[in-house]
Amino acid sequence: MTMQSGSMQFGPAQPGPAQPGPVLDDHPVDAADPAVLARLLGRRLTEVLGTEVSVAMPTRLTGGASRETWSFTARSATGQERRLVLRRDPPGAGRPDGMAREAAAIAGAHDAGVPVPRLLDSGTDAATLGSPYLISEHVDGETIARRLLRDPQYATAREGMAAELGRTLARIHAVPVATLPEPVATDPLEELRATYDALGEPLPTIEIALKWLERHRPDPVPETVVHGDFRTGNLIIDPGGLRAVLDWEVVHRGDPREDLGWLCVKCWRFGSPLPAGGFGTVEQLLDGYAEVAGHRPDPEAVRWWQVYGTARWAVGCRGMAERHLSGQTPSVELAAIGRRVCEQEHDLLLALGVPDAPVRTPDPAPGSDLQGRPTAAELVAAVAMFLREDVMAATQGRLNFLARVGANTLDGVERELLLGPELERRHRERLAAFARDDQAGLAAAIRAGVLDADDPALLAAVRAAVTDRLTVANPRYLSQPGT
Repeated sequence: MTMQSGSMQFGPAQPGPAQPGPVLDDHPVDAADPAVLARLLGRRLTEVLGTEVSVAMPTRLTGGASRETWSFTARSATGQERRLVLRRDPPGAGRPDGMAREAAAIAGAHDAGVPVPRLLDSGTDAATLGSPYLISEHVDGETIARRLLRDPQYATAREGMAAELGRTLARIHAVPVATLPEPVATDPLEELRATYDALGEPLPTIEIALKWLERHRPDPVPETVVHGDFRTGNLIIDPGGLRAVLDWEVVHRGDPREDLGWLCVKCWRFGSPLPAGGFGTVEQLLDGYAEVAGHRPDPEAVRWWQVYGTARWAVGCRGMAERHLSGQTPSVELAAIGRRVCEQEHDLLLALGVPDAPVRTPDPAPGSDLQGRPTAAELVAAVAMFLREDVMAATQGRLNFLARVGANTLDGVERELLLGPELERRHRERLAAFARDDQAGLAAAIRAGVLDADDPALLAAVRAAVTDRLTVANPRYLSQPGT
């Protein structure tokens, strides 16, 4: 199996060579300023459309931890308005090759009958909009997964969505591979291991998963165009069905079953018990795929890629946090994502057949006698309440989203302050049973084969540790269905 080098972009980004930024009125300008961005967009669209265009203040949309997404309205001199969307790399951290590859893939997908937003313009010169970018037409519909999977208005769309997603993936995989540049031949499992090792935080669960993946590799198949992030949340759906496939940022050449497995990764079901993106069964997904492709992928190979995808996202969460920890991209959102690693560890163990461990929530630790009250936990809870009741009530858009992220993060900090001492004691007790001092030592022993990755006692200890971490990070995740 090969996969295009650079398709995993979770750690600190590797931007291309620095380029001169944009200039307005003969002066360099800050493209991160929305007012400046509006003027730059107006200038560029005037060039592209051949008529004078003005742009109202763009709005940055929530989500998108690696690229910026902006919604805006362009108005022509005759008063005609168009709703458009800009996706760009963060100014100063552009990856021109990646953006050019994405633009080529979207154009090829459109030609293959894949529903995608109409691409109006793209470019890699930072002098245009501050960084490499895509401008596309706005597509009406919903992307928020929990609404799509629960709201009554999408009930009809949900009924046939798993098969429709299978058909759509078959069309993506029919895009000529020559649309994308030749990949540097890399093994996806070795690339995952290298990305994980570079983060410098070994985890027993990941070591167990990597050993399983090595032992159960599927037979290779001819490479195709692979979307790389085809999942609920990156799809625009309305009550009538699928309207567009978004976020082609990690498109690459590779094994087409990667996309099928990624869609079935448990976290992309958003609490639904149905494995195919929360919409239906794997059988329905593969039936739809076979309708267009003329062949049915091996379900066991799809399962391998599901396990791989879960491990990939665990590593990805830690890598995104590293962008914050390294100082490259300070962000409460990226920092918070780092605490989601244990969610993926939980899902990995379920996918590998390791059963849930009983949840034993300890009694809260007492506050400091020296510091008195309010305790540290009570102070953290007060700040979380302020973010929810005051900041969120007074804001909207991305700031509102980040306030919610901050409040949820502080909930976890409060739980760690209250439960952490007893959970840490249990952790040390489990490590001592295997004569190890820390998680890194346990992970190293698993990799070296000193400890058997299939040992029931080891698996039970690793499972208990992951459950205790989730008790702090996100206890509700423990009750979500699925494997």
